[in-house]
Amino acid sequence: MRDIKDILKLLEVLGSGSNESNSLSYPIGEYVIVRSRSEGVNAGYLDQADSAGCVLSKCRRLWHHKPKRSCESWYEGVAVSGLSEDSKISCKVDKKIIIENYSITLCSDESKRSIEGFKSHES
Repeated sequence: MRDIKDILKLLEVLGSGSNESNSLSYPIGEYVIVRSRSEGVNAGYLDQADSAGCVLSKCRRLWHHKPKRSCESWYEGVAVSGLSEDSKISCKVDKKIIIENYSITLCSDESKRSIEGFKSHES
């Protein structure tokens, strides 16, 4: 329980001193990578987001992903430099709704071009 109290206290401190509410600002309209437990790692444009979930458009699932630059790691590295040639990703879908806990990582322009232009994996 101590951890939850510490987190709540930190959120209170972060929210103090500003006239805004204690809500997060989501990068709506930006190209992002979203990671969730059941839906895995997906990249696309963030249309909507709140504490219950998010909606991505023009999105692709990153099944097997490695960053283009090997000195970077995991999907955060992909968000910076894009995909390595041995990555495997899905075709693009118009909309995906993820209803569960998730994280959002903003993608660089280089990453966005890499993911959007990457060839879909065919079985």
